Amino acid sequence: MFVQKVLLYVRTGSMLLYVLCWNVVLRAVHLISPALAKKAILKMNERTTMNKNPSFTYDDWGPTFLTHAFVKTAAGHMWASLGQKAFVGGRAPDSPVVSMDEQQSSICNFFNDGWAFTNNIRIRKHRSLEDRMAAAQILIREDPLCPVVVDQMSNTASAEYGALPERLYVLREGKVLYEGGMGPWGYSPQEVRSVLEKMK
Repeated sequence: MFVQKVLLYVRTGSMLLYVLCWNVVLRAVHLISPALAKKAILKMNERTTMNKNPSFTYDDWGPTFLTHAFVKTAAGHMWASLGQKAFVGGRAPDSPVVSMDEQQSSICNFFNDGWAFTNNIRIRKHRSLEDRMAAAQILIREDPLCPVVVDQMSNTASAEYGALPERLYVLREGKVLYEGGMGPWGYSPQEVRSVLEKMK
């Protein structure tokens, strides 16, 4: 666990440096050639699904990577990720969450053999548990195939799982079987599907 924690700090520091450098380079390139900056951003996002959604165009999300708000949000998420306690092969943190019927619970109770773009669902920063529950209702309307829970306002689960802004995990019987990369670039639903299919 100590080695994994050290690697987390090194990886987070490297990612912060990458984001800062990439933002500065993209801004400079954008001043010289907006088309070249667009091409670079699209190339960088090939692994994500953002550029595969026809109703969510580059103009909705691409220019946001050139803003101070992107750097500030990314840095805040990276800082929060330093509290990560979930590592592959280790014990899954039993972080407190709230079920959709507003019952206090924890992640392990759901084991079963569980920066803003434009032209997107507008969800403001949650200032209360009610805000968070309302945002989760948007997901529930899509009829997910798993239980939906929300983190408490202390963001304990997000910190312990290094899930800011997003990260996919596969947990089973209290163990972490899969830890995805930090989103949006390390977010790979295909990898999760592969892990889940191997578990059948």
